[in-house]
Amino acid sequence: MPTIDSRKTKKRTMIPLRYVLTPILIILLAFFALFVLMGMKPKPMQKPTVIKAPLVEVMAMDRQDVTFTIKSQGSVSPRTETNLVAEVAGVVTMVSDKFKVGGYFKKGELLLAIDDINYKVAHIQAKARLNSAKAALTEEEARAQQARDEWRLSGKPEEEAPVLALRIPQLQRAKADVQAAEADLQAAEVKLARTKILAPYDAMIKMKNVDIGQYVSTGTKLAETFAVDYAEIRLPIKQRDAQYINLPRIHQSDKYVSNVDLFYDLSGTTYQWRSKLSRYEGVVDNNSRVHYVVALIDDPYAIEDVTQHDEIRIGTFVNATIYGKTLDGVITIPRSAVYGANKVFLLDDSYKLSEFTVDVVRADDVNLYTTQDFPSGYRLVTTKLETPVPGMTLRVKGETDSTPVDQENSEQDTEEGIAAVSAEEG
Repeated sequence: MPTIDSRKTKKRTMIPLRYVLTPILIILLAFFALFVLMGMKPKPMQKPTVIKAPLVEVMAMDRQDVTFTIKSQGSVSPRTETNLVAEVAGVVTMVSDKFKVGGYFKKGELLLAIDDINYKVAHIQAKARLNSAKAALTEEEARAQQARDEWRLSGKPEEEAPVLALRIPQLQRAKADVQAAEADLQAAEVKLARTKILAPYDAMIKMKNVDIGQYVSTGTKLAETFAVDYAEIRLPIKQRDAQYINLPRIHQSDKYVSNVDLFYDLSGTTYQWRSKLSRYEGVVDNNSRVHYVVALIDDPYAIEDVTQHDEIRIGTFVNATIYGKTLDGVITIPRSAVYGANKVFLLDDSYKLSEFTVDVVRADDVNLYTTQDFPSGYRLVTTKLETPVPGMTLRVKGETDSTPVDQENSEQDTEEGIAAVSAEEG
């Protein structure tokens, strides 16, 4: 077979160089033209960049007279509670219809009676002995008078007469017998009177222990009563709050010094009573280190016609608001505006932030109170800032949309943008 020359074949199939470079050059020219056209395109007008300051709420640092209030709580208890005990023995022969738990008695009203027959007999016997002793005394006085007359007939002075001649010892014994008989009669009358159990004061029955027909001995507990003319509430207060209450001195414990509001909620209804602070116990509790004051409320069961409040039952647990001392020129700072223990931020007239440490006079769960002097025109920032920095600019809600500094920056940026656009169009 004939052979083909390989060198001649390769020579016939080579592509000319211009066919390769021409397309590449066209693509490069196209990209160059694109970049040129993009560079000739007018730039868009830039909008001014405005960084607005944080928006906050402020309040004026006004001074006013503040009456400090102290919160407490306690249970209503009777001012007097008594265990009625039998002082004589016998069978209970009568009980009042009101002698039951919750029964109300006026002072001196009969609760129950014990069989008094033995004590009536003893009373009659004591009265008879007294009459006999009085008769013996009358007889002895007559004999003593007769002895003195006989001694005078002798012509001797009465001062020289022997005591037996004048019957002085016999007369003294007769007088002593009368006194003893009077004492026996008084004792018999007391025992007879004690067969009637009377209410010692306006009271309610808390516990009943005996009933009709029951034999009681001396010392038997008959009932437990408590007074209803007024009630007391023992209120604990902390050491730091004691100085803000007008506490009475120990020798002035009956003097009212502070008003107290008592209240509790029941089924969505709040019941409230106006009370008064009557005394200070004057002792610090060893365990809790608290002081105790006592509030007094008159007629807790609203028995009297003049009473205007609802009844408040013994044993009710109530909350109390004690109205203490009044301090002049106090600035009240909400706790929500306080950073840490006593640091606040104020805003001046140029909307710049400043940091201050407050000298706290008193603090409660809601507010801090101070009499510190602050620069004029400064206002308290009440909005909680995440990262407050002294000197930063703020906006005030309801006053401005931006601070004066923001407005100047905004106007300057706007003017520069308009000038740039005008130059490009020209």
